[in-house]
Amino acid sequence: MIKAAKMFLGISLATLAACGGNPETSRDTSTTGTISISVDETFQPIIESQVSTFEGIYRYANINAQYKAEGKVFGDLVDDSTRIAIVSRKLTEEEKAVFDQRKLTPRYTRIAIDAVALIVNQKNQDTLLTMNQLRDIFTGKITTWKQLNPESSLRDIAIVFDNNNSSTARYMRDTLMAGQPLPPTASASNSHPALIDYVAKNENAIGVIGVNWISDRDDSTSLNFLSQVKVVGLSVEDNPITTDSYYQPYQAYIAQGEYPLRRFWYIISTEGRAGLGTGFASYVASDKGQRIILKSGLVPATMPVRIVGFNNKARSFSQEEE
Repeated sequence: MIKAAKMFLGISLATLAACGGNPETSRDTSTTGTISISVDETFQPIIESQVSTFEGIYRYANINAQYKAEGKVFGDLVDDSTRIAIVSRKLTEEEKAVFDQRKLTPRYTRIAIDAVALIVNQKNQDTLLTMNQLRDIFTGKITTWKQLNPESSLRDIAIVFDNNNSSTARYMRDTLMAGQPLPPTASASNSHPALIDYVAKNENAIGVIGVNWISDRDDSTSLNFLSQVKVVGLSVEDNPITTDSYYQPYQAYIAQGEYPLRRFWYIISTEGRAGLGTGFASYVASDKGQRIILKSGLVPATMPVRIVGFNNKARSFSQEEE
């Protein structure tokens, strides 16, 4: 009788472990276990919310999100320090070759459409720029605010990034500078809050920041940041006739492609099986995860959105459009 009871107990414990009842003694599954993921620090506000919500639903899941500059995130992925990375570009051919040697095929899950925002000091009256003017600023052809506006009382333009190795710095080099190095007037502040603080205190500064730091109108931190600076509007026209040709990085303008500095977010997974990282990626791409993206002021990547009555340009928008 005792032997039978022990056998029954053993079977019950084995069944419990198989169901993820004790994550400490079982391999991680799509909803249980502990993993570390590397995340582009530009995306920290939203990913913190995604992780918190996911762990609230799956109480045996523990995701340790480490927020780093883009270069370090890809370094972690290539070095196999992490198997889940959240970034704004796909792997380069050189990076792919590393995984080819390991006979691994990285999987991409597109989760959001983001934008790179430009912010200036509250005293700066020049908050509308064309893409040509912006390109001239970042290539060093325009170095003072007076070159943009002869009536400006401001002096030399001071460009500031969150980090020289960040995704926003890389994006601006790729988009505006054809891979050229940043001009001598550019500097790094080492964090997004420090970047916003620098621009708020320096009237000559123009800051480059991921829009999710200032886009969530329901978040007190985002609203506080937004109250300290002005957000620049951009136009793709060479000589805009009206201010209607300029667009700020609002959600609708990002979705419709009117705002020019936009990019995609990806979760890259090198897991060889359906582990916790895969489960988290599936959650972020699901309806619940995409609603968090939508609320944050960004554009969901896996669900269609409809913009109604926005600047008389209402239309449905499928995220398959690029």
